[in-house]
Amino acid sequence: MKKTTSIAMTFILCVSLAACGPGSSDGEASSSGAAGSSSAAADIVSDAAAQGSVSAESSEATESSSEPSASAAGTGQHSFETIDPSDLEYSVAEGAPAVYYTTDISSAGLMAIYEALNKPATGENVGVKISTGEPGGNHFLDPNLIKDLVQSVDGTIIECNTAYGGQRASTALHYQVAEDHGFTAIAPVVIMDETDEMTIPVTGGTRMTENTVGARFAEFDFHMVLSHFKGHGMAGLGGAIKNLSIGYGSSEGKNVIHGGGSADAGWGDQDGFLMAMAEAAKSVVDYADGDILYINVMNHLSVDCDCSSNPATPTMADIAILASLDPVALDQACVDLVYAAPDGKDLQERIESRNGILAISHAAEIGLGSREYVLTSIDA
Repeated sequence: MKKTTSIAMTFILCVSLAACGPGSSDGEASSSGAAGSSSAAADIVSDAAAQGSVSAESSEATESSSEPSASAAGTGQHSFETIDPSDLEYSVAEGAPAVYYTTDISSAGLMAIYEALNKPATGENVGVKISTGEPGGNHFLDPNLIKDLVQSVDGTIIECNTAYGGQRASTALHYQVAEDHGFTAIAPVVIMDETDEMTIPVTGGTRMTENTVGARFAEFDFHMVLSHFKGHGMAGLGGAIKNLSIGYGSSEGKNVIHGGGSADAGWGDQDGFLMAMAEAAKSVVDYADGDILYINVMNHLSVDCDCSSNPATPTMADIAILASLDPVALDQACVDLVYAAPDGKDLQERIESRNGILAISHAAEIGLGSREYVLTSIDA
């Protein structure tokens, strides 16, 4: 049964050319998410093994069973559509965490959504956690979009190395990617596991008892988790929970999460991987002890992650920027919007084929946050 909200709102779905990431052309559609969740991870790992240095996550771009529909591919702009608020499954009128939104996907809109949270990013070292994006992809957050927000909090962009091949697996190459993608031009960049890693406890988990993150994580006294919401070849979707878990994980930590809690288990247990993601995310939030906030940018809504070097062309329109102090509520709101959107079929299929919602539901079960939310517009 769907829950409804009393908030009167209309979402206008439109692509803002000003909010486009670096590069104006999208890659060819590469994957549809039609594969069953039970075999998705194994198929991707098999592809990676066959290609040597090609990453398990980035190889998702070559793993496919059919092309996504071409309803929006390559157009760069949509006609306006509306979203019925009654279609937002976990939206309620009151008594749940606030999720704010603006349809202004711009630097000004990003500043406004941050201010709506009424939680200043304070401290000597504010970390802004983003994905620097794999070279070849062009859907990662545009430095021009996030520049004013990052600089307003005197933030440092923080990342960790990947657990696979590609150009972000070593610190030197990763710093070069950050420069090439324009991030070092707007703020200092720190690769948190450049010298070492550290473990932090996981409480309430069933797959993990500790999580391994970059050692420089401890240097930051406030965290702004700034995520590009989109699909993912293994997780089904990527938002705040994925950024908190895989994003903060050191190379070794990422392997443990992908192994469902064990670095020796391999990457074949899909549900274990998703549950471990939720538990790792909770450990980061617990460690931050309240000095953390979350923003999801719903643009360039490809079925593929920014870790792909050849992501599929988005087949749906940009939606909004959303923010919350609850990462579970935030990701759930984004998922609900994808399902309410008239052009969200491909991303819906990607989420379902990987059982992606399990990361959100398990996160709620272990106390990371609430799936229910009160959606509130900040637009005039």
